[in-house]
Amino acid sequence: MALTFYKFHGAGNDFVLFDNRNGHFGRVSTDTQKLIRYLCDRHMGIGADGVILLGNSGDADFAMEYYNSDGNPGSFCGNGGRCIVAFAHALNLVNEKVFFLASDGYHEALINHFESNHWDISLKMKDVSDFYGSKKEYCLNTGSPHLVLFSKSVSDKDIVREGRKIRYSARFAPDGINVNFAEVLADNRIRMRTYERGVENETMACGTGATAVALAAWKSGVRSQQNSYKLIANGGELRVSFEPPNTETGFFSNIWLSGQVVLVFKGNLLINVDNITQNTTS
Repeated sequence: MALTFYKFHGAGNDFVLFDNRNGHFGRVSTDTQKLIRYLCDRHMGIGADGVILLGNSGDADFAMEYYNSDGNPGSFCGNGGRCIVAFAHALNLVNEKVFFLASDGYHEALINHFESNHWDISLKMKDVSDFYGSKKEYCLNTGSPHLVLFSKSVSDKDIVREGRKIRYSARFAPDGINVNFAEVLADNRIRMRTYERGVENETMACGTGATAVALAAWKSGVRSQQNSYKLIANGGELRVSFEPPNTETGFFSNIWLSGQVVLVFKGNLLINVDNITQNTTS
């Protein structure tokens, strides 16, 4: 069975997407985890940080199903959410205002601009209340669990070595955590690099991580006009805005993650994945 796929990226955070409204993806292989690991392999497959399936939803424009490159279902992915909105737009399923179902519930999105396979998309994130830490270190959940570490010279750090050590530490066992290293450049500009669990490597950008860094910066006392921050990742720039906690709820609310999304290419999956014998990893 030939299956059409699409490769998108959001600030370098890249994904392979399938229109699975007909359920064909599950018929390609008897081993879904093996298939996803193959697709995400940057030498043997297409290469990506994850795989996203667009499915049907009875009360939303579509449903999003996300898998990490290790083949396991992932928690919510912010850049993946922005990419699937662009994908739905390319399929003529949505207009400028979008409403979809993900693993953590319903999300709104706005297509701010579109031109020649390039989009600027804003995605509304869930309110954040699960938050603790100090001036230099914060733990919070922005759809996925994140640790934010503020330091200097982030560009010089060995992100894989340092991030992996923390991700697999007893402190965050058994599920682990995503690890973000952040450096404040100016009041509203922050350089960041992320080690992502499930990918088990540094990614070019991370949407839930960018959200976590922006909220942690506000919590640490780095304030910005209109509570809007620019996050500088290796793959590009992301924007995060929000309303800070109030005395009534204590939640960060009205959180929006914005930035560019690009359709890189589309193709057809022709290989019989069940015949692959090697242990493919991303």
